[in-house]
Amino acid sequence: MPGMPPPAVGDRQTLLNFVAFQQNAFFAVSYGLTDDDARSTPTMSALSIGGLIKHVTSMQRGWTQRAASAPGFPPPDPRPLEEQMAEHGAEHTMRQDETLAGLLDGLREQNAHTLAVFADADLDAAVPVPRNVPWFPKDIDHWSVRWVAMHLVEEMSRHAGHADIIRESIDGATMYELMAGVEGWPETRWIKPWKPATAQ
Repeated sequence: MPGMPPPAVGDRQTLLNFVAFQQNAFFAVSYGLTDDDARSTPTMSALSIGGLIKHVTSMQRGWTQRAASAPGFPPPDPRPLEEQMAEHGAEHTMRQDETLAGLLDGLREQNAHTLAVFADADLDAAVPVPRNVPWFPKDIDHWSVRWVAMHLVEEMSRHAGHADIIRESIDGATMYELMAGVEGWPETRWIKPWKPATAQ
């Protein structure tokens, strides 16, 4: 994973590169954590890194289904809206029976599916706006698949920033040293790859 998304020729590959870069941020920010670390909430926020990984996985799944179904809607969820919203709220919490490795496996699988869908989708296809989601706009009828890809970048970058702050609160590790540790970058005067405290 390079320190920045690679340059690309064309709209589609640029979008894919930026989506992939934000997807990979969650593997770096969770690098070296235990399950308890990933479940912890060391800041004023109730968010944890594990909960953010769950949310980003689910968020991608929902938006990718919308893009893949354009210009129609994805198959409807038959459950009452209240039940759907309760599940949405719970997805921000890493349960005691969940592991970081399991959550990352789910994210990895969803990441690959997301990129595959956007690699083939018509970027100009209309993605209809559901009317039963309280925070969706009421004054437009559709987004485009291209807009959805940009929204994924926006949503994941926002949550990657949350995760960066949580990680730094856990053990002081910051983004570039974690990326360097994951990728095996050589140590320089500016960046020292992160290692567990016992190995430093």
